Amino acid sequence: MVSIILGLVFIAFTVFAVLPMGPLAWGAEVIAFLKGGAPVLAALIGLICLFIGAADIKDKKEAKKEDAAKNEQ
Repeated sequence: MVSIILGLVFIAFTVFAVLPMGPLAWGAEVIAFLKGGAPVLAALIGLICLFIGAADIKDKKEAKKEDAAKNEQ
């Protein structure tokens, strides 16, 4: 219950901080942060996808070897 309330408080603060007519008006800074962080996030996601793909290929090779050994017996 506490985590739900805390989550709502953080979401409300985010909306309050980004509103263009609010006292903080951090909208432009948030957009600049997102523009700067998007390439880094894309690079990290791409790297993770490469690792997952390599692991998948390795698992398929191992499964193929196990099937061959199973059929041999």
